[in-house]
Amino acid sequence: MKINVIGAGLAGCECALQIADRGFEVNLYEMKPLKKSPAHTNDLFAELVCSNSLKSNDIGTAGGLIKEELRILGSHVIECADQTAVPAGGALAVDRELFAQKVTEKVKNNKNIKVINKICDKIFEGEINVIATGPLTDEAFLGEIARLCKNEFLHFFDAAAPIVTFDSIDMNEVFVSSRYDKGTDDYLNCPMNKEQFEAFWHELVNAETAHVKDFEDDKVFEGCMPVEVMAKRGTDTIRFGPLKPVGLIDPKTGKRPWAVLQLRKENNYNTMYNLVGFQTHLTFPEQRRVFSMIPALKNAEFVRYGVMHKNTYINSPDLLDKNFALTDNQNVYFAGQISGVEGYVESVASGLVAGLSVVNKLQGKPQIDFTNRTIVGSLANYISSANGKYFQPMNANFGILEGLDFNERDKRKKKQLLAERSLQTMRDIASKIR
Repeated sequence: MKINVIGAGLAGCECALQIADRGFEVNLYEMKPLKKSPAHTNDLFAELVCSNSLKSNDIGTAGGLIKEELRILGSHVIECADQTAVPAGGALAVDRELFAQKVTEKVKNNKNIKVINKICDKIFEGEINVIATGPLTDEAFLGEIARLCKNEFLHFFDAAAPIVTFDSIDMNEVFVSSRYDKGTDDYLNCPMNKEQFEAFWHELVNAETAHVKDFEDDKVFEGCMPVEVMAKRGTDTIRFGPLKPVGLIDPKTGKRPWAVLQLRKENNYNTMYNLVGFQTHLTFPEQRRVFSMIPALKNAEFVRYGVMHKNTYINSPDLLDKNFALTDNQNVYFAGQISGVEGYVESVASGLVAGLSVVNKLQGKPQIDFTNRTIVGSLANYISSANGKYFQPMNANFGILEGLDFNERDKRKKKQLLAERSLQTMRDIASKIR
């Protein structure tokens, strides 16, 4: 039976590679370079649209734990991320272009994967289909997904942060430090005093926003809240959010600043930095005007402005099983953000699970139970069993893990114990996967 993976994003590439690893031939369909979504800019696979950060590497965090689980399972995409990492303290951030190049080369060099550039508008009946078209699925294919999913569609809005050139940053207004001096000094910190911050805040909340079709404030995903929307909740909201100065001391004053914008490297050449937490849908001229009020950015050159886009996902609890297959059509799988997982690494995880599920189906083997003791398994369980009426995309978090067999009151120790149990469980599972 032919295997078709539709979409060469993070989930689609991971899925195709996992299937190909096990000797099956895969047709990987990708509409680029024939057509790009409004948020994509190059012809490479696995293009990162929003941040270049895959979050913390610390297994005491859910983001770090899921990445370590995926490493144990042999994730190709996480391997590429590790190989193209840029300094980011305790986080795994990547050089976007090098990362996408690495994934693209890995896919194209695999003898079992045939890349087909095509704008799909239908699935391949009688064959295996993995739909990994992402939250920006092309209109030509949305109608087919609507048919398959009985119009069980939902959506939210996502935003990306701007990027500036290193040479245009006023380094006299910057200090280099990691928060609480943890890890290496990989962030450029742009401090503001109270007067500067209040002037900035006033202009931010009154700035002109770009028109986004069908935009609704209550449909913004909390993890990607535009900074101007956040600021309108009160003057201190962003000071306790993306501009929080906690754990940072300005060596010029010996004191904690009133507010701090952090800049993180975009590439290994140290030529570009992104504004951490500054997702936005201000108009481009307003982004330049308002963000340039931050002293370190007064002469900033923006190589990419922040953008906002609509993300579509299916109502997975009413449609999918924990193997990411449609309950009423076991030849159709979904993977990536369209399946209801949220985040880069979570998308990779869904692609890996879907790929292994396809292989087991074709080999006549029982499906793998990743269990609720792992983040990967808990996400698969969440998208297939949450309350469909109130379903929302989900990031990796400790709350979805099965609890400990005893009560541990120390939160840090509890997370460490959950992480250790999760990794041992995943090692046991991985030892049985071929």
